Amino acid sequence: MQHLHNTKELPLFAIPIMMRDAMSEILVLSTTDTLDLAQKIASALVQAHEAACVNIVPGIRSVYCWEGKECNDQEFLLLIKSSMESFEAIRARIRQLHSYQVPEIIALPITAGDPPYLAWLRDTVGVKGQRSKGLKE
Repeated sequence: MQHLHNTKELPLFAIPIMMRDAMSEILVLSTTDTLDLAQKIASALVQAHEAACVNIVPGIRSVYCWEGKECNDQEFLLLIKSSMESFEAIRARIRQLHSYQVPEIIALPITAGDPPYLAWLRDTVGVKGQRSKGLKE
């Protein structure tokens, strides 16, 4: 197995997360049963600078088992762009605002992306006082 000596020659997605910059970009997935709740969670996360952007995707169907019964429900999917450093705050805020007993809160690493977009994401969810005004997506 060849050892990595110069990670600058590799594309970003090929560099293990622990070898990248201190901030790791993530995509958090969550679902809600109403558009109002989805918008409430999205606004709270963006206003608190815990998320750079939240997309609300209507019209998804979730099939799952809950309390021994199969459920088949219409839901709204939240795609939350943020950083691993903000994950615990996001998780706590979703649990605080959500109507579900056990809401979906799953974080996936963003392994590659357009550099200006990722810079904007980092800047938007960065440390208070170190943010510039974000660009509209």
